[in-house]
Amino acid sequence: MASPQPPNGASAVSAHPAEAAQTGPASQTGPASQPGPASQPGHPSQPGPIDAAGALTALRQRHPLVQCITNAVVTNYTANVLLALGASPAMCDIPGEAGGFAAMADGVLVNLGTPTREQREAALEAAQQETPWVLDPVAVGALPVRTALAFELLEACPAIIRGNASEILVMAGEGEGGRGVDATAESADALEAARALAKRRGLVVAVSGETDFITDGTRLITVTGGSELLTRMTGGGCSLGAVMAAFAGVTGPLEAASAASALYAVASERAAAASEGPGSFAMRFIDELARVTPEDLNNRITEVTA
Repeated sequence: MASPQPPNGASAVSAHPAEAAQTGPASQTGPASQPGPASQPGHPSQPGPIDAAGALTALRQRHPLVQCITNAVVTNYTANVLLALGASPAMCDIPGEAGGFAAMADGVLVNLGTPTREQREAALEAAQQETPWVLDPVAVGALPVRTALAFELLEACPAIIRGNASEILVMAGEGEGGRGVDATAESADALEAARALAKRRGLVVAVSGETDFITDGTRLITVTGGSELLTRMTGGGCSLGAVMAAFAGVTGPLEAASAASALYAVASERAAAASEGPGSFAMRFIDELARVTPEDLNNRITEVTA
């Protein structure tokens, strides 16, 4: 159940330095439609219309509590994005607390941008709860420690995996990774791999790019638009994973990922139009997230049928 209290700021940011985690190996278009409750691994999602506007309304009414086990570079920005949206962020990433907190939270983000041993333990604790969680496997394939950790976490059944094309190709077993955190493939290049991964694992895969592709293995949602300035600031992509976790606290994973992508497209377009460059854009983007109305999300999501 979502938190009945309005957001009142990010809580309990863990700031314990730790070493990096050392783990072992580990068409036609038409109106979009959406699943019912979050699907379990191996079960197809329920049919029904996607309602991004309704999802945003529910989020702002319920103020979901979102636990962020995320990277040190983007912690502050991620918290501010969630607050602007109407969610309540908590940066609880300490082993011994993370599991219990995840059980109370409405959604969880696990982002591997700066993995530590403590974060690995915290993420595994959180993933054992029944709370829907999002895995953002930053730079998977390019670096060995996070790659092993990403596949270890994949076995814990995230509701959503969000990444760029290169990251999704690695998670699907079809690529070697990008150039650090940067993709070397287009989102369309990862489409079939994303579908296969989603169907095999019973989860939703969101591929971010010039066009965002979101799939549960059977159905495909596309979101176009947005601003390339998101790629020229810290936290643009990482915060999207947190927004997906917030929406996952109030609706099913396919609708959650789709609504988050649509919200990002609208807010980033408006922020870019009012900005002079990446610095002012980063501030404007937070303002525009707060200003987006449910009606603004209408017609931003398309379901593609074979």
